[in-house]
Amino acid sequence: MRVLVTGGAGFIGSHVVAALRAAGHEAVVFDTAAGAGGRDEVRGDVRDAAAIAAALAGVDAVSHQAAMVGLGKGFTDAAGYVGVNDLGTAVLLEQLVRAGVRRLVLAGSMVVYGEGRYVCPAHGVVRPAPRAAPALAAGRFEPPCPRCGADLRPGLVAEDAPADPRNVYAVTKLAQEHLAACWARAACGRAVSLRYHNVYGPGMPRDTPYAGVASFFRSALERGQAPRVFEDGGQRRDFVHVEDVAAANVAALEALEWHPEGELRAYNTGSGEAHTVGEMARALADAYGGPAPQVTGEYRLGDVRHVTACSRRLREELGWRPRVGFAEGMARFARAPLAVR
Repeated sequence: MRVLVTGGAGFIGSHVVAALRAAGHEAVVFDTAAGAGGRDEVRGDVRDAAAIAAALAGVDAVSHQAAMVGLGKGFTDAAGYVGVNDLGTAVLLEQLVRAGVRRLVLAGSMVVYGEGRYVCPAHGVVRPAPRAAPALAAGRFEPPCPRCGADLRPGLVAEDAPADPRNVYAVTKLAQEHLAACWARAACGRAVSLRYHNVYGPGMPRDTPYAGVASFFRSALERGQAPRVFEDGGQRRDFVHVEDVAAANVAALEALEWHPEGELRAYNTGSGEAHTVGEMARALADAYGGPAPQVTGEYRLGDVRHVTACSRRLREELGWRPRVGFAEGMARFARAPLAVR
């Protein structure tokens, strides 16, 4: 299978390319940082229709990894997110129709859920409101029950949970899914969205506001500084190694042959293990041999408190299993090279 990987020179995309080639497939890199190295490496912007059209020649499927990622700088980069993520996806999908390519795997995200799944002792499953700045400034980080104000118990969120994006990046990732679903219906396409959780591993970009929290901590340790942990460090996340995410992409692309036409199927893509941000910072600092993390009490509006996945659907339907455990992954990441981009 010949697969065009948009964002194929980036953090996750480069691992997807390597995994595809290791599985015997032909991977074509499309990226603004690509080296224009012939038939299998094309430099271009996903918003450039002509460049996308040329890159799609002879392609059987697309792995769409190109995106502007992370929480960023508040609302001052909203146009950038919408332009790259949503306009770029729309341009790509339009060219898929013109090229007759009907298989797509989309790099989705768990951020479409907003807060994760919560249970109130009195009211059962509830969806808390976005956390307010006064509460966060006062150190009240846990979202209360919206009906009675009681403490909530976080759990695993499944793919059928309602979407509730709470920052610009999250809104654009949900819009990408809606666009891909419309394309699938209109073009009899087969589409999968892999809703990534907190991906980490070698090749993460260093020292950028758009990187993930693991990269922030790893960059600090490399500078000889303590990782700065926001809030109280109790935020629950699912940290999944990039090699496992790449393997999920291969599994999804290979499964598109039998995937129903005309629809998009979403799959949570996580390790299945919940760890706090504080745990991750400590594990990384211990493995690196650097300064102990500092819990700062700082916060970012738009961050959610707890969101962890149930990845049963991906395991049962596509036969995927994560291979890199938390302890092993953090030990490896502590000495892995970071990218400057």
